[in-house]
Amino acid sequence: MPQYMLLIYGDPADAPGPDEQDAQMAHWMQYTTDLQESGSMRAGDALDRADTATTVRVRDGETVITDGPFAETKEILGGYYLIDVPDLDAALAWAAKMPNITFGSVEVRPVWDFSADAGT
Repeated sequence: MPQYMLLIYGDPADAPGPDEQDAQMAHWMQYTTDLQESGSMRAGDALDRADTATTVRVRDGETVITDGPFAETKEILGGYYLIDVPDLDAALAWAAKMPNITFGSVEVRPVWDFSADAGT
């Protein structure tokens, strides 16, 4: 069965306020439970704040380390789920149920199956 990454993006400025955080967390917990009970979930985690990120690049043989995420953007990668579902339509259906879908976005990307290329 194919695997898909559901990459969770959002602008922290658009996130629910402190008075809504408990309800939002309950929604995330239920979503995760639903994924687990469906047998589709393989992994998933929230990421720490974007300002804790460190970016590493090597250019002309020199390693350059900078604080912060790679891209300058308002939307940040907040976490992910790795799911195992029959097809893209099923992955898109799970993405549409994501708790942040009304104020953020979810990138759905197939995981490359290197074993499929082993015979070529």
